[in-house]
Amino acid sequence: MPRAIKQHPIATLLTHHPLPFCLAHNTTVPHSPTPTNIVLHRQSRTLEISFDDGQQFHLSAEYLRVYSPSAEVMGHGANQRQVPLHKETVTINQVRPVGQYAVILVFDDGHDTGIYSWDTLYRLGTQYAQLWPAYLQEREALGCPHPAHPLTA
Repeated sequence: MPRAIKQHPIATLLTHHPLPFCLAHNTTVPHSPTPTNIVLHRQSRTLEISFDDGQQFHLSAEYLRVYSPSAEVMGHGANQRQVPLHKETVTINQVRPVGQYAVILVFDDGHDTGIYSWDTLYRLGTQYAQLWPAYLQEREALGCPHPAHPLTA
């Protein structure tokens, strides 16, 4: 059964931060979409996120884990991304609010250091069609094709 994130009142958790930091471009933007609802679907291992511009995304725990904005995954500078492998069955145990601008996703593999800003979640949703295939290609290049989505036969 879907579980809405209600650890804090939704108005407090999802209030727009005036100048959110955009991790993807290292800039601030005057307004970017903010979530109106976040639902953790434990059985399907997805996070459903609805934004105030009408966009809605269902992002898998694996996708969110392998694109964690943490230093462990993204590194401390350009071109330092590490590709997490064997995350096909990872689940999200908890969604923790961070102020009024982000959440921390606590995964069952112990990872809990990525701060997913509203901008990051929105970017992961809107760029899924590019990022998921890029991840599959990264795995292939490392000699560890995804078992459910191999690129080569």
